[in-house]
Amino acid sequence: MSVELHLPDLPEVPISVGARPAPAPGAPRPVAMPWHLRLRELLAGWLPLLLMLLLALATWWLVENSPRPPGPVVERPVSPDPDYTMTRFALERFDAEGRLKLRIEGAEMRHYPADDRFEVDAAQIRAIAPDGRVTLAQARRAVGSGDGSELQLLGGAQVTSTDGRGQTLVMRGEFLHAFLVTEQIRSHLPVQVRLGASELRAAGLEYDHPTQRLELKGPMRVVLPPRPGRG
Repeated sequence: MSVELHLPDLPEVPISVGARPAPAPGAPRPVAMPWHLRLRELLAGWLPLLLMLLLALATWWLVENSPRPPGPVVERPVSPDPDYTMTRFALERFDAEGRLKLRIEGAEMRHYPADDRFEVDAAQIRAIAPDGRVTLAQARRAVGSGDGSELQLLGGAQVTSTDGRGQTLVMRGEFLHAFLVTEQIRSHLPVQVRLGASELRAAGLEYDHPTQRLELKGPMRVVLPPRPGRG
């Protein structure tokens, strides 16, 4: 037995590919989003990328503007020329209690930084010991250490002091090496020494005031004052 079904003919509906279906009659039309909301959504989507870009730019700026590590320090040779000079000067040094212990004056002084020494023309030196005893020195030229503790007197050098008995002690020569801290005088060149009324000439000397020792070197000549006649 066979059964046949006959369906009524359906009306053809046109289909448009890619086209948005038309809204049904009477349906509400979609409302367009305000521009500032669309801009906020756009920024919200791109914000992580913008932050990463700003961070990269800030890192590059810091690298470019950060101070460079210092290169190897090249020591410049110290000039052999004087770094300063003084004319018609007077230089004074004081101890911790404010008492004058050294005064150096002269026509001109030159300081050499290479070995921290100074040279003085027409030097006049006055040194005061802790016990108040005064030692005077002079020379046409003096070469001293930076702290003034050591002086080389050149040309017409003379040092005047006193011995332990209070007698005047005068040492003369073309070269005298004075150590003001230890109160010593040395010379390897001919010298003339006057102690009181006695005069001595020698090829060199070493004088140490703390021990009251005067050592004359080489050939010596001694001139003693005449003894007073007996009555």
